[in-house]
Amino acid sequence: MSKLQEVMKAVETGKLKQIEELVQSAIDEGIEANEILNAMIETMGVIGDKFQRNEIFVPEMLVAGLTMKKGVEVLKPLLAGANVTSYGKFIIGTVQGDLHDIGKNLVALMVESAGFEVIDLGVDVPAQKFVEAIKANPDCKVVGVSALLTTTMEAMKVTVKAIIDAGLKSQVKILVGGAPITPEFAEEIGADAYTPDAGSAAQKAKELAS
Repeated sequence: MSKLQEVMKAVETGKLKQIEELVQSAIDEGIEANEILNAMIETMGVIGDKFQRNEIFVPEMLVAGLTMKKGVEVLKPLLAGANVTSYGKFIIGTVQGDLHDIGKNLVALMVESAGFEVIDLGVDVPAQKFVEAIKANPDCKVVGVSALLTTTMEAMKVTVKAIIDAGLKSQVKILVGGAPITPEFAEEIGADAYTPDAGSAAQKAKELAS
């Protein structure tokens, strides 16, 4: 197995304790930092697909994402000057009145793994805070809005409307998700896209940003 394959395997199987050493040995062998990063991004894509097919579950996906994050830390000093594919910024938050964050955190992890710089606004986020964050980051292309309760679907509607009313639709695409959300509801409130899980959210965010 090549060093690159070892890194990919470590991400896929969540080898948190070994990843830094494996990434370093790949660097020492002369493999470009960019190539290592892209290999890890590709692996996270595979993880996302497996998650969608119910072959793995939230814990495995979280560990894989955290493993990749650790690997990226080793690469960061070398990536500063490299020509890395970046999709710009991705702002995410759970709407006002909703304190759920596992789904949101998973999406943030997967989106970051796909090449975005993620700005996480947290939970219970007022619509105005989303608007202010988008205005403060003109290079943000996609915003993710999450609601996990049927009672906070209205807050999602208010948030999407606030972003549109602020005239920000020419800057950002709005991606929504969460247990009670449907593609029909997303369309009805004026969002650009709906995804059912973190793997497809990362894929869709790339499409929206391109």
